Amino acid sequence: MSQFSFLNKGQGYTPSIHSLQITMENPTQVQHSEDEDEHIFRSKYPPVSVPDNLTLPEFVLQDAELYAGKVAFVEAVSGKSYTYRDVVRDTRRFAKALRSLGLRKGHVVLVLLPNIAEYGIVALGIMAAGGVFSGANPASHPSEIKKQAYAANAKLIVTNGPNYEKVKNLEQPVVVIGEEHIEDATNWDELLEAGDRAGTGTRFTKEEVLQSDLCALPFSSGTTGISKGVMLTHRNLVANLCSSLFSVGSEMIGEVTTLGLIPFFHIYGITGICCATLRNKGKVVVMNRFDLRTFLNALITQEVTFAPIVPPIILALVKNPIVEEFDLSKLKLRAIMTAAAPLAPELLASFENKFPGVQVQEAYGLTEHSCITLTHGNPMKGHDTAKKNSVGFILPNLEIKFIDPDTSRSLPKNTPGELCVRSQCVMQGYYKNKEETNRTIDKNGWLHTGDIAYIDDDGDIFIVDRIKELIKYKGFQVAPAELEAILLTHSSVEDTAVVPLPDEEAGEIPAACVVMNPNAKENERDIMEYVASNVAHYKKVRVLQFVGTIPKSPSGKIMRRLLKDKMMENMPKPPSYS
Repeated sequence: MSQFSFLNKGQGYTPSIHSLQITMENPTQVQHSEDEDEHIFRSKYPPVSVPDNLTLPEFVLQDAELYAGKVAFVEAVSGKSYTYRDVVRDTRRFAKALRSLGLRKGHVVLVLLPNIAEYGIVALGIMAAGGVFSGANPASHPSEIKKQAYAANAKLIVTNGPNYEKVKNLEQPVVVIGEEHIEDATNWDELLEAGDRAGTGTRFTKEEVLQSDLCALPFSSGTTGISKGVMLTHRNLVANLCSSLFSVGSEMIGEVTTLGLIPFFHIYGITGICCATLRNKGKVVVMNRFDLRTFLNALITQEVTFAPIVPPIILALVKNPIVEEFDLSKLKLRAIMTAAAPLAPELLASFENKFPGVQVQEAYGLTEHSCITLTHGNPMKGHDTAKKNSVGFILPNLEIKFIDPDTSRSLPKNTPGELCVRSQCVMQGYYKNKEETNRTIDKNGWLHTGDIAYIDDDGDIFIVDRIKELIKYKGFQVAPAELEAILLTHSSVEDTAVVPLPDEEAGEIPAACVVMNPNAKENERDIMEYVASNVAHYKKVRVLQFVGTIPKSPSGKIMRRLLKDKMMENMPKPPSYS
């Protein structure tokens, strides 16, 4: 296999730890670090150190031998589990097997799996071998998976039996996890056994893998357009974990049980759940899909203490009568976190009323920033938390500023502007997309998020709007441009625009305005089904209206806000939460 090169790594900003040694008592004190007009905000907490010589697998599995017999991953339904001893052993075996197969540093491995107990081992094994983990959504349409595999130049695919059909024609070697043996694929267990035979005494930590090497290539729509590969190094992810776990005390090590329901192919699933829990020697309770009864049973029987979930699940916990079938007094849950979509204040109040002993945290993060960027703090330790309905405070080692989208001037506190962040967690750039990289990361290393926010007098940050056009359907990103491109491939569609509409259950739904050619015979349902046949289920257009024209600005930009307002005129008022 040819060497997979990532020589052009964009404009990522990676300051030294020394440059971040600024302890602030007042989080909103302005730091004039670039010019006298710059308003830069930093954490009210002291900087934290980031180790210089550990890869991500080494960092998260550090001291694992002290917890060798403790369960690291357990599947909520099947009960299948892996101890820390198993995780270390199989990570090493998989890394050795990959190297024996010819995987070289920088080669991308596409992982198409639901949440299963082996997922973390797969990702860490790829990284330990020097490879680059690229998670894909198993709900994706085969054409979307093909697009990601080709865009990432994947050299190998890891999947399971039910998803093999989606990748069998991609002309790359395939490893299949599970008992099913497929003739044209390599079985996972047999591959690990081959790893054992690949050599004795070889430790995966001895491979010459540097912190500056890429280890992950998740795909994100960024602020605009279609999905792009986000280049993340070991350093990026280790630095993010150091910042986001800064408040975890020694008394919590080995004590937290985390629900693993957020998809592991997502940066929050693999970093914020799998890697963060492994680092703290907790247990991940793995669920591959949401079912309310299974969910509640897992919370109770596995004694889950921390559950990262999304607003639609909170809505179900508040409103669904199934919840009353369970003895909620048996819950050990201390906190939930919602990070993928905004949480309505009324829903928050209803949840707190029904679950008074459970703290609700909101957080904010981006794939381009390695995961968590702002958080409410650590509820397990009685740590300071941010105000309700804010997305949290600034984590240690991060710099934040808010800029006027029109003038690019930084703004003082209590003044909404585009949220920008600078830290060691900022991606190296979009893979093979220098133009989008330069649009997202400026010459001074600031990552422009596309979200409008402000910081108040106490250092708490509130998201109030977004410049970027992404639709958040049940926490999943849906890019309007991608749906518009598909709609325009239909022979009867002349023009189109896709906008988000508010929805009680999903948060937002994709809605389309479509201009049809005069001879078209299709109805709205026909066009919606055409889109559905080409995308993952969560990207389907849920509302479609035929229109005469698509309103556009003089520069040719779609006037999405106007379209959204027109479509909402006939929308019913949102219900109250009781």
